[in-house]
Amino acid sequence: MLIEAIMTDKIQLAFDAGDVFTPGSPINALDLFAGRSDQIEAILNAISQRGYHAILYGERGVGKTSLSNVLSQLLHGRKNSKFLLPRINCDASDTYTSLWRKQFNDIIVTETRMGIGFNADQIEVSRRLVDTLPEQITPDDVRRTLEQLSKGLILVPIFDEFDRVRQNYVSTLMADTIKMLSDYSVPATIILIGVADSVDGLIGEHQSIERALIQIPMPRMSGSETGQIVTNGLTRLRMTINNEALEEIIGLSQGLPYITHLLALYSSKAAIARDSKVVESSDVDIGIKASLGQWQQSVKSAYYHATKSQQPGHIYKEVLLACAVAATDDLGYFAAADVREPLRHITGKPYDIPNFARHLKELSQPGRGEMLSRTGEKRRIRYRFESPLLRPYIIMRGFSDHLLNKDDMKVLALTAPYKKV
Repeated sequence: MLIEAIMTDKIQLAFDAGDVFTPGSPINALDLFAGRSDQIEAILNAISQRGYHAILYGERGVGKTSLSNVLSQLLHGRKNSKFLLPRINCDASDTYTSLWRKQFNDIIVTETRMGIGFNADQIEVSRRLVDTLPEQITPDDVRRTLEQLSKGLILVPIFDEFDRVRQNYVSTLMADTIKMLSDYSVPATIILIGVADSVDGLIGEHQSIERALIQIPMPRMSGSETGQIVTNGLTRLRMTINNEALEEIIGLSQGLPYITHLLALYSSKAAIARDSKVVESSDVDIGIKASLGQWQQSVKSAYYHATKSQQPGHIYKEVLLACAVAATDDLGYFAAADVREPLRHITGKPYDIPNFARHLKELSQPGRGEMLSRTGEKRRIRYRFESPLLRPYIIMRGFSDHLLNKDDMKVLALTAPYKKV
């Protein structure tokens, strides 16, 4: 019976780890959300000041949706204010009208009317708000509707994945809506969220709304924020992690919460499997291998096409790994010169730029899966990974293929999400 009880506890704890560390979905629980204090403060400032709206932008996978998910919990219980935060996901087929129909679709409006007859009582009539809207919605329709809804509460319509909208006129109409809500001082705050390097990349150049729009860049997480995800989750599981293992997860995560959750999940399960409540470096080794197996197939396929070659002694894997650990600027770009020293360290050979310039060019072409995007003119060319998820995958593959070891993490400064140059 004792053995059965122990096994049951282990199974339950491993199951609980899957509830705490969720690489497959954004965070919904406030106590599992880590960091982002600057972004939270900026959004709350926008909501608290009438006439302001917010746009949250950054790389894919940095936790923008998770932040939007916990906003309602952050606003809950604030004195003298009630908030309604409808959130929708945009898609490529959306128009301006369909976006606002999504927003209003679940809102039920209740009105009080007099019954028929001289002595009739008052009756309440409920109706779906979306059914009262015209077939084609205009910014003025949105303004009037939000004015009616905002009596007694503050509305915060959230449009996630706004970058997926393909119709160019939608961003123009949304900009018109923001300006109109600001001009009429409507107590509603629109929040746009999407993948972009800048506001122009998400909503275009609309100078007329600059005064009403708080622009909030969402960078990769700092090392301390990444560590907080791990320790917060383990605390809920009544587990801990030693410093070496924590630093390894922080370095491998590259500032992306998805990777942190993936590694923390499988590393904690490895500790549980050996009857320990402390995650150690050996558990992270197992977590790396398990995480590689769970990665998106598109990433695995891209890596395969990028590194395959019939030529003996080719260095595509090594060059790609050197790119993954190279120093970058704030937007993730690096130059060929940034690849030179990591490549020398990985291979133990004195490679110079002419030895791998061809590799960099090919890795940015379709034949090699277009792993890298390329920008700039000759002698000023810079590269960036097409997906932020490629870097951590390549680094973990480097450990799995024995091109890197734990000591290399310190030499290559992998304990930071990325390095600024």
